[in-house]
Amino acid sequence: MTRTETTLGIGGAAESTDMVLNIGPQHPSTHGVLRLRLVLDGERIEHAEPVVGYMHRGAEKLFEARDYRQIIVLANRHDWLSAFSNELGVVLGVERMLGMEVPERAVWTRTLLAELNRVLNHLMFLGSYPLELGGITPVFHSFREREELQNVMEEISGGRMHYMFNRVGGLKDDLPAGWRERARQAVAAVRSRMDTFDKLVLGNEIFRGRTRDVGVLSPELVHAYGVSGPIARASGVDFDLRRDEPYLAYGQLADVLKVVTRQEGDCLARFEVLLDQTHNSLDLADACLDALAELPAGPVNQRLPKVLKAPEGATYTWTENPLGLNGYYLVSKGEKTPHRLKLRSASFNNIQALTELLPGTLVADMVAILGSFFFVVGDIDK
Repeated sequence: MTRTETTLGIGGAAESTDMVLNIGPQHPSTHGVLRLRLVLDGERIEHAEPVVGYMHRGAEKLFEARDYRQIIVLANRHDWLSAFSNELGVVLGVERMLGMEVPERAVWTRTLLAELNRVLNHLMFLGSYPLELGGITPVFHSFREREELQNVMEEISGGRMHYMFNRVGGLKDDLPAGWRERARQAVAAVRSRMDTFDKLVLGNEIFRGRTRDVGVLSPELVHAYGVSGPIARASGVDFDLRRDEPYLAYGQLADVLKVVTRQEGDCLARFEVLLDQTHNSLDLADACLDALAELPAGPVNQRLPKVLKAPEGATYTWTENPLGLNGYYLVSKGEKTPHRLKLRSASFNNIQALTELLPGTLVADMVAILGSFFFVVGDIDK
């Protein structure tokens, strides 16, 4: 829908004409329902306002009426491309409140699955971003590679998107017999074909022309809006919780973990960071598989009481999710349900920077900039 606003000067002559253009609300499948309200001067954007909330589920309120086992199923759905990582942040917060130690096998398995989930997330955007710019081929490659990893994730959890494999105190089950080898084969198969994106996408002159020096995000804006994850690192902000505040087994993977950064801060840099980070996550997955092979057999969870209650108090847990920093502020009154559980989702902060980034750019570049922010709308609206 468009609307033209005209300001009349002396004698009724038109002094200026601005067009207000609504991009959305619509549902382009994987990204969700987002609306952008743009004020245009010709083909140039003068003002941009992201209008969010169309997918709001009220999950934070629902947490207050579900016990600590049930909230996991709510928490893993806001970023539907990162379900395992979403579950993880919640159970880490509850375990911290309980002062609970998780078995070592569970720690390494969680790390492995978190990195496989990161690859699944990134592969979606590595394929869908070129699609938004007119290149249809990469998305077929990305879905083929996703299927390799989805198969092993589905085998252990029974779910393709919402795994529900984390539990307070560990994991639902141990890994099936022979699963580690099948996972290693899947990782190797995906790695062997990743040059598709290195050559087919990054080597494409049209893609580079549409993304180089477009939508440059400065480090100052990154800090001002709390932008995080691959988008922040593409602007030279060298911060990654896995290295800087290690959790799970990341402290023991310092020789494998590489924090990828770029200085340009444009659409091309954001795609390059995402691609390089995918390569590194595959290496991390292999390192976790090696570590699991060396561990003796043992439990992957703790025995819990029939009614689980967290002690009275509050804690804040944050994780390096695929799209950026996710935070979980948990307040307990000593009951079996959280008194309050506040989510800090990466996409919500990241998308706010568009209000500063889009003004001054052309409408033709808007899609390239929007797609390079790698967001999931459920992660914005919660």
